[in-house]
Amino acid sequence: MKYSLLFTCILLTFFQGWSQTRISGTVVDETGTPVPFANVIFLSSSEGTTTTETGVFYLQSDQDQPNVEFSYVGYETLIVPLEKGGNLNLKIVLKEMTESLGEVMIYQGKTSKKNNPAIDILRKIWENKRQNGVKKFDQYEYRKYEKLEFDLNKIDSALINSPIFNGMEFIFKDLDTNRITKKTYLPIFLNEAVSKIYGDKKSGKSKEELLGNKNSGFSNNQLLISSVKDIYSEIDIYENYLKFFDKSFVSPLSTTGINNYNYVLADSSFVGDKWCYKINYYPRRKNELTFKGDFWVNDTTWAVKKINLEMAEDANVNWVKGVYIEQEFDVLNDSIFLITKDFFQVDFSLRDKENARGIYGKRTVLYDEYNFDNKKPLKFYDTRVIEFKEEVYNRDEDFWKKNRLEELNGDERGVYKMLDTLQNVKAFKRLYNLTTTLSSGYIEFDGFDYGPVYTTLGFNDVEGFRLRGGGRTYFDENDPWRIEGYGAYGFKDKQFKYGIAGKILLDKKLRIIATAGNRRDIEQLGTSLTNTTDVLGRSLASSSLINVGDNDKLSSINLSVVSLEIEPFQNFTFRLAGSYRILKPASPTFSLDFYEDEALSQIDSEINQTEISTIFSYTPGKETTGFGVDRNIINEGDFPTFFLNYSLGVKDIFESDFNYKKIQFFYNQPLLVGGFGKSNLSIEAGKTFGEVPLGLLSVVPGNQTYFALYNTFPLLNFYEFVTDTYVSAHLEHNFNGRLFSRIPGLRDLNLREIIGIRGVYGEISEENKNIDASGLPLIAPDSDPYWEYSVGVGNIFKFLRIDAHFRGNYFDNEDARSFGVTASFGFHF
Repeated sequence: MKYSLLFTCILLTFFQGWSQTRISGTVVDETGTPVPFANVIFLSSSEGTTTTETGVFYLQSDQDQPNVEFSYVGYETLIVPLEKGGNLNLKIVLKEMTESLGEVMIYQGKTSKKNNPAIDILRKIWENKRQNGVKKFDQYEYRKYEKLEFDLNKIDSALINSPIFNGMEFIFKDLDTNRITKKTYLPIFLNEAVSKIYGDKKSGKSKEELLGNKNSGFSNNQLLISSVKDIYSEIDIYENYLKFFDKSFVSPLSTTGINNYNYVLADSSFVGDKWCYKINYYPRRKNELTFKGDFWVNDTTWAVKKINLEMAEDANVNWVKGVYIEQEFDVLNDSIFLITKDFFQVDFSLRDKENARGIYGKRTVLYDEYNFDNKKPLKFYDTRVIEFKEEVYNRDEDFWKKNRLEELNGDERGVYKMLDTLQNVKAFKRLYNLTTTLSSGYIEFDGFDYGPVYTTLGFNDVEGFRLRGGGRTYFDENDPWRIEGYGAYGFKDKQFKYGIAGKILLDKKLRIIATAGNRRDIEQLGTSLTNTTDVLGRSLASSSLINVGDNDKLSSINLSVVSLEIEPFQNFTFRLAGSYRILKPASPTFSLDFYEDEALSQIDSEINQTEISTIFSYTPGKETTGFGVDRNIINEGDFPTFFLNYSLGVKDIFESDFNYKKIQFFYNQPLLVGGFGKSNLSIEAGKTFGEVPLGLLSVVPGNQTYFALYNTFPLLNFYEFVTDTYVSAHLEHNFNGRLFSRIPGLRDLNLREIIGIRGVYGEISEENKNIDASGLPLIAPDSDPYWEYSVGVGNIFKFLRIDAHFRGNYFDNEDARSFGVTASFGFHF
């Protein structure tokens, strides 16, 4: 979700910028050599910046500033008066001091790890490593003001005259220049939020109470707001690794930092009322997830007062041309510091070229009203917001005047006015509808969405080409009820299929949801060990356009389900369901036959089964938005999942054929492994008690397509292994280019190396073998666990991944494949 929103915002909304004083230019010495990291400050103010490595600077202020001061250690301080109007493209020449420091050390390239005063200071920081001040207290609370902004950058005549903006030309009336990248930009989205944060260290519980939210043009679109927020992560600079964009960047304050950074002691001065040292740092190697920048550290407490981090230009991150972070702190005493400001800017772009157009994403967070040791009962933290509060998204201007911790500048105030106007522009409405469809997969109508449009066409051996159409009721994301359905037609079997389901939210506090539905369709059974009774789940059968070998093992299913779900506490759900299904082969070359008598003389080819299931699932850390019957996940893939299912097959109810008991367990855990990339581990286990035929056994999930399928075995054919007892594990690790970055010739391609290993052990009882009359060889991996391993290369052209898979054993199985290749597509940072 978060990735599609980035690209959507490039097309979406758009306005004017304005500031009182703007200056830009280059600082050089008397020989014309650029002076990096020189201080640039509006005189008698706290507004300032430093020059880049090439001496370039840009600074702006909402106030009229008459003078600007330039300084750097070893050079004479220069004060320059500013003219009213433009002060851009200045060339500032600093003179070297005639009486300078007795010893000045200049570092170029790799700096020494020994006898380096900057590293001596860094070690002092490690020895006095700070912990965020709020965690020093048993209870804490504070106010947080957050401002999120998206800006369209690289505005030029080609963009302004583009047909896409016909009827919207007024948005380009005035433009401004970004203080960090020096590029022209146009603000297109702004969201402000004020929250009260509460925490209890002893219990580990915390709570965020949203007091007010305001944004430009999107009213109460909680999904958009939450997804934009999820792009950014709150980071602790004292951690060894700073984690965002599913990556782990090495912090310049890391205890391993001397292996990744060069450090230079550049200056010393007062920061507020504290005497501080300024240290510049930059990467030791290319293509690693590192930063360049500087930080100021106090000379007695060794606490960082200010820090700037700019992502290394060649860091292996897709769609991101730059990241810039600023943090400021107040030190309460020798052991406690509190963050007061956190600024995070990302330069998103679909292309790497210097003049490529993209968007800035900016997040500013300010903190105040800290209060400690105000104990609250634990039930206070467990109280959940259970319904949408309209008033929170419609606060008046008096509220914002009291709670804004930073005044909006002219650019930001203009976004609100511009978006209000755009709501009535037909061209904008068309653009908004198009990007919404690309993002969600649904075409929106009044109270109804058509889609998903991506499932319209399919193919399999039984149906041939398949045409599908569907939709859902949708009034807003807080709908208390929803009906979904689809219809499909196969041009080979000339059969109509359908699925329909309805759900209703009965209780908001406990999230009690009742569901009922029916589906009649073609199904590829055995693509997942852990099965659920999702009526509208998409079947792999409709995606088998390209297969390895024959794939005629498809089933016809008629499934009816009723269920009741409850969420007694956050992210823990219990579901009680009753289902009835009719299974039979969909192809004349495939059989689900079983013996229905003890003498093994009567054969039936159709399974009728009634089942009662109880499902427990727990997803700690999952973040959602919405208060209706459906909620949207905004941090997909970033949290663990625990799943336990106990099912009871009941014979003779609705002519059901079998009595059995089945228990299944599933666990999935994503892991960021420091600077070594990201892993994902999943474990599944299950057992069926009782005699059941092939259609009710646990098939080890194979994959006969050339596309990667989650938690399947790419070298297994469908139904190659069948079990009634199993344990399966999948482990995959993505190094995110850490190894390739060390290899000349490969490092510039930004490829990413992936390794994986998977295995399964299973058994099948003689009773279940004897009842089978399908003619398929029922083999379980019981003598040795079956296993595979794989190596892959990702980020090919930024969206393609190719994996090579190798079988570890069971080479004598019929039509066994010892080697295979799969591909997958996706947009990832």
